[in-house]
Amino acid sequence: MTRIRLQYVHAFRDRHGKLRHYFRRPGFKQVPLPGLTYSAEFMEAYQAALAGMTAPSHEIGTSRTKPGTVNAAIVGYYQSLVFRELAPGTQAMRRAILERFREKHGDKRVATLPQKFIAHMLLQMGPVAARNWLKALRCLLDFAMAEGFRADNPTRDIKLPKHRSDGRHAWTEDEIAQYEAHYAIGTRERLALALLLETGQRRGDVIRMGPQHIRSGPDGPELYVKQQKTGTELLILMSHELQQVLDATPCKHMTFLTTKSGRPFSGNDFSEQFRAWCDAAGLPKRCSAHGLRHAMGRQMAEANATPHQIAAVGGWKSLSMVQRYTKDADQARLAREAVELRRASRTPATEQRTASGKPSIRFAKNAP
Repeated sequence: MTRIRLQYVHAFRDRHGKLRHYFRRPGFKQVPLPGLTYSAEFMEAYQAALAGMTAPSHEIGTSRTKPGTVNAAIVGYYQSLVFRELAPGTQAMRRAILERFREKHGDKRVATLPQKFIAHMLLQMGPVAARNWLKALRCLLDFAMAEGFRADNPTRDIKLPKHRSDGRHAWTEDEIAQYEAHYAIGTRERLALALLLETGQRRGDVIRMGPQHIRSGPDGPELYVKQQKTGTELLILMSHELQQVLDATPCKHMTFLTTKSGRPFSGNDFSEQFRAWCDAAGLPKRCSAHGLRHAMGRQMAEANATPHQIAAVGGWKSLSMVQRYTKDADQARLAREAVELRRASRTPATEQRTASGKPSIRFAKNAP
């Protein structure tokens, strides 16, 4: 995932050594940004600061938004209820896409954007990026229609080439064992694996986990998670394996995982660091941080957990992904059972007769 560039954000350490962030733009009132960088709390405040920007009095005649332009439509969309009801992670991704689009085409009339222009632009992108851009532009132009900026939505009939993919690779048990053999319990590298695999959460949620998120539950300690992408709140029972790793790993900060300088990871920085750890352990490129989320789903399916149980841990909104795990696990289980049944039904007759202590019929016929 491309890292979102945060405009007008300034960071500094106060006299107590605490890292603070402010939204600062010349001529505008500065706004404090709470929480960890890229956290849901931080991004919500950042987006509110962006949405609240208005031209200062001394900039009359500059930076004005002309009605009917792409720029005006995007500004209006950011302030709409439709946009503000999106999950913080979705808002951040949409904003990153639309800001890039506005940078190049903000002065164009939104009413005259042709379908061919948008389709040609999307076809120059990779399949995943094209799909994300189409979603963002489709929602923007739906808003433009509702506000009377244009009469139709040219993205509605755009069909992207089908992208066939099996999704992210779910780590195998051998790959997990190889990583664990390379990094001992008590290291930062092993802690990263345990948090990803034992909670089944995305990297953006794992890098924000800290001691303050551990709660006492009826069956033992639980981790409280508010997913950055969806806003879903989860309570996940901590496994013995995760508890063992946490107990053995020193933590002096608000997050379990930190950089060497003691700062929280950003999403992209963590992905790059985890990739380096996997490379050092000799793991193939297909092994990613997100692949451990899929590995957790596979392990739970193989343990006969239901799709709803797996979804409750991972926080999946749709059961389609979860059902893929259970389908694969059921197929493997049924195949093993079928082979065992076939093997039992084909026990050689000579073995059965030998076990009974009686001579075989063929032997009796050939006897002198």
